[in-house]
Amino acid sequence: MKWWQNAVVYQIYPRSFQDSNGDGIGDIQGIISRLDYLQELGIDAVWLSPVYASPNDDNGYDISNYQAIHPDYGTMADMDELIEKARDRNIRIVMDLVVNHTSDEHQWFIEAKKGKDSPYRDYYIWRDPVAGGVPNNLTSAFSGSAWTLDENSGQYYLHLFSSKQPDLNWENEQVRREVYDMMNFWLDKGIGGFRMDVIDLIGKVPDKEITADGPKLHDYIQEMHQETLKGRDVMTVGETWSATPETARLYSHPDREELSMIFQFEHILLEEEPDKSKWDIKDLDLVEWKKVLTKWQVELTADGWNSLFWNNHDTPRVVSRWGNDTTYRKESAKLFAILLHHMRGTPYIFQGEEIGMTNRVIQSVDEVDDIESRNMYYERLEKGYSEEELLHLINVRGRDNARTPIQWDDSKHAGFTEETPWLPVQPNHVEVNVKQALEDKESVFYTYQKLIRLRKENPILVRGDFKLLLPAHPTVFAYERQFEGERWLVCGNISSEPQEISLSESGEADVMIVSNYSRAAVDLKAIQLKPYEAFSIKLK
Repeated sequence: MKWWQNAVVYQIYPRSFQDSNGDGIGDIQGIISRLDYLQELGIDAVWLSPVYASPNDDNGYDISNYQAIHPDYGTMADMDELIEKARDRNIRIVMDLVVNHTSDEHQWFIEAKKGKDSPYRDYYIWRDPVAGGVPNNLTSAFSGSAWTLDENSGQYYLHLFSSKQPDLNWENEQVRREVYDMMNFWLDKGIGGFRMDVIDLIGKVPDKEITADGPKLHDYIQEMHQETLKGRDVMTVGETWSATPETARLYSHPDREELSMIFQFEHILLEEEPDKSKWDIKDLDLVEWKKVLTKWQVELTADGWNSLFWNNHDTPRVVSRWGNDTTYRKESAKLFAILLHHMRGTPYIFQGEEIGMTNRVIQSVDEVDDIESRNMYYERLEKGYSEEELLHLINVRGRDNARTPIQWDDSKHAGFTEETPWLPVQPNHVEVNVKQALEDKESVFYTYQKLIRLRKENPILVRGDFKLLLPAHPTVFAYERQFEGERWLVCGNISSEPQEISLSESGEADVMIVSNYSRAAVDLKAIQLKPYEAFSIKLK
């Protein structure tokens, strides 16, 4: 087994983690000051969202220099110190690798714009106008066309995200060489690997309007592995919104020498109307949701590896999205922890999830920082949507939801900063904060801590088979894990209503492992589940 197969990864969104110098923005020294907290939680690795030099059009996912640190976050010396001090606590730093695109302020693009004869021109994707307009119908994930006209040359450049995020041309071997050299620069510093932003887009064929899963995608990733990762004991996880279990095996089968694992989003996408955007939402069908989670558990058992997550910097917080963040906040936060951390794969915790932080609610578009939400708002306002329904969509699906500062204590700015924070602190930080969680032995934090420890101590969680129970039940998610004669049963009621179920076919309960209500034993013939109750037990 590889170290990352029984590891738990914690995602830090550095802008919102801890401010050390009073400018209202989290920074690297702030992270260093909280390493003891992360060690107490028990995590093995930190996925660090970008801290590179950037104009921050998309909060650091628009990089202007891959080998420099943004002054907001500190210096390269701070970064070296973080890697070293994390390593002292057996925590590896996994960097965010954003190589589908750069910032338009990257020196490569500045040079590329100087003209068609620039040696950097072919680092990006340029096309002549068609019929006096854009080259084709490709659209940006952030609204509008994916093509922007460069007035100087009369050509369009491609950007699948913001117009300030031009796409790199991976067909250019020199681009790939530059990327690999940069990756080796970081790997030689001793980082623990990379999370690869929208990596399924680098093989795009824009003239055929192919963006994800292009024909050369896996050739590029295999070449990347040979040039940077081979022989190194590191973890890689690719962000792949287009993935299926079949393509996941291409990425993560060890014999193919590509990536350790991928993030797939099929369970997240169930909230969207098919073939529409993330803003066209529908109610979650829990039966369908269980079916999708089971598919990924079962189909990657032999020849691939799963990542496990409920939320990250791009998605709303799970306790608000699928749980109950008022009456049953602690119970539903623990429920989702128990359900996730008993599955097969590498679990990821998004900062604040471990104390049950909730979504941010806004009343006006003036409160929105995120470029994706702002663009959607104004585009749909012009199409006749009401302000009320657009603000509702942002409150349900917007990316700022997960990006509010960590709530360390109940002081004015939640212990995140002495000054005005870049995004407002949640009003509920008075009740929901790390200080309170550490003082309460029944808090969400200690449930996460116990689940992380269970994974390290029990091979069944890492290697056991997965079997779904009660597939048609509309609110209960129950499953068994089995390994070398040992069986565990995991059960959770994802609703505010009590449920009565029978799992007598699983045999008899033996030892209670973890639960989110006071429950010492359970009769499998007639289980009375309270709202958002979850538990795991060892079976006889």
